[in-house]
Amino acid sequence: MSERARALFLGLFSPIIFCLVAGGAVADEATWNSLNMPKGVTEVSQAAYDIHMIMIWICTVIGVAVFGFMFYVMFAHRKSKGVTPANFHENLTVEILWTIVPALILIVMAVPATTALLKVYDTENPDIDIKVTGYQWKWQYEYIGEGVKFMSELRTPQDEIYGRAPKGEHYLREVTEPLVIPTNKKVRFLITGNDVIHSWWVPDFAVKRDAVPGLFTAAWAKTDQPGIYVGECTELCGKGHAFMPIVVEVKEEAEYDKWMAAKKEEAVVYQSTIGKEWTNAELMAKGESVYAISCAGCHQAKGEGIPGVFPALFDSPIVKGPVEDHIGILINGVAGSAMQSFADQLSEVDIAAVIHYKRNSWGNEMGDTVQPIDILNYKQTQ
Repeated sequence: MSERARALFLGLFSPIIFCLVAGGAVADEATWNSLNMPKGVTEVSQAAYDIHMIMIWICTVIGVAVFGFMFYVMFAHRKSKGVTPANFHENLTVEILWTIVPALILIVMAVPATTALLKVYDTENPDIDIKVTGYQWKWQYEYIGEGVKFMSELRTPQDEIYGRAPKGEHYLREVTEPLVIPTNKKVRFLITGNDVIHSWWVPDFAVKRDAVPGLFTAAWAKTDQPGIYVGECTELCGKGHAFMPIVVEVKEEAEYDKWMAAKKEEAVVYQSTIGKEWTNAELMAKGESVYAISCAGCHQAKGEGIPGVFPALFDSPIVKGPVEDHIGILINGVAGSAMQSFADQLSEVDIAAVIHYKRNSWGNEMGDTVQPIDILNYKQTQ
């Protein structure tokens, strides 16, 4: 083999040989998938993956060609062979080539990328509309036109978070109620925020949209793969930013229909509980559960609060004050503070129970009773 032929071989094939050797090291599909961009489970995520792979291969081909030619030139025209470098200032042919070739490559890249972008933002004609609202630090899901709405909050106990108990299998990835969608239906998410900017991100759906107060952004997903998919808020939104996971459960259509029917029945049953006379034991049990999920993150497990940040509830003038004032704070929030309105986050039953629990725990022992109908009556006077 001549010197020039050997140089050409080394220049063109050494990058390819390197790629093959590196590829062999990660030949296992699971290992490769852990290094590569995940495919996801929706049409949008598949489109994003396809674009990613097209760009990877284009860049690989360009890299092999450029570095191969560079190695060839360095080896075949090295100084030790007495090669004299060319000396010229311009070459019209070369300039035309290095302008046209990159332009053609960009066009080849732009066509599939534009097609994928059009698909990503095609939120028209959905089968289901779901309003997603970000709160500090939880999510609210409302199925438009179905009369179904609920909060989804972190369910991981405070003891696990603060190291007082071993961490569970689904640490910081478990919620009180997941978002549920069906397979083979185009679901449009209408995403907004209630207080500060959040960001709703589900990697397997290739969906990430900011949740901005006063503004709706749209995204969509359609998948044929049932399962549970997790995400999180990706916009720093305060103390509990790390504690507002997203869990989406995809069900087969028949199972989804059963779930939706059960949620509607649950709403009907709930209406009958508003006028019910709850016992002290029922209110305390319900209130303790609501407090642990919705209040303990700020006011702490025993109502001790965080000095200078979140007030203590033990021996609090609010908790020991008039019931109407206490109800008003939960319904309306406190302007200029971290205390937000819970009127749209908790039901009348939940608000009544948690107020009753606060007023009769940790030594407060007010002895009064707050019923769900009291909360409803207060709302109606606003």
